[in-house]
Amino acid sequence: MIYRFLILSDEVENFKREIKIDADATFYDLYKAIIDCTGYSDKEMASFVLCDDNWRKEMEITLVKMDTSSDEDSYSMEECVLSDYLEEEKQKLMFVFDYFTERALYMELSEIIPGKKLKQPLCTLSKGEAPPQITNFEEMTSDTTSQDMDESFYGDESFDMDELDQEGFEGLDDFLTEIGDDDLY
Repeated sequence: MIYRFLILSDEVENFKREIKIDADATFYDLYKAIIDCTGYSDKEMASFVLCDDNWRKEMEITLVKMDTSSDEDSYSMEECVLSDYLEEEKQKLMFVFDYFTERALYMELSEIIPGKKLKQPLCTLSKGEAPPQITNFEEMTSDTTSQDMDESFYGDESFDMDELDQEGFEGLDDFLTEIGDDDLY
């Protein structure tokens, strides 16, 4: 059985990839196919997130096995076979390629082709440039931060800057002098 995935980005409008892969391949095989067709580095953390029809996260399959102290199971790409987790067309998943900012490519199992096999995954459609794999935090902060601290800065349009007064902070200077700066760090 062959799975055909359609891969899109919410960052780059004309980006589109299509990958065909054997259903008995692992998520790691799919990961390598995505890395190859996007030009991304395989040195960064990544994961697949299985989603419901409304893109709500249901399960995460990570590049490396995560040691969790909770009751939650950890699934790794090398151990998880595609057909064990993907059973029907239109299944949605995300490929999280920038782990720290949770930027992802959006994927859909667009077709299941029974009775055929593939030895190697194939990228059958490649349009547009992939979004940058790593976010430049300096650019991001200069573009998104503002030095203007108006009432919307606090997330409440009814916020009044005059409400912030020294009441409640009385004695803070005496306290800081008493404990000394060395005790703060």
